[in-house]
Amino acid sequence: MVLEPSRGERILTAAETLSWLTTQLAELEAPPADLLSLSSDLERAERLLETACELELEPGMAVQWYAVRLEPPAR
Repeated sequence: MVLEPSRGERILTAAETLSWLTTQLAELEAPPADLLSLSSDLERAERLLETACELELEPGMAVQWYAVRLEPPAR
């Protein structure tokens, strides 16, 4: 699940979330300091998916993501 201040919540697959996060990172002027050692936005997005759930886009505005498990309804 992805939460964006301007769009609300959306349910994305893991691959879609990775793509979405890569795009968010590409739009930043500079990557977060703890991700500077990684050479691409894709690598940074992968690290964030493994270790975090929030990315500040600008002071006071952040996007968040969470893993959710969707199960079929019980019969």
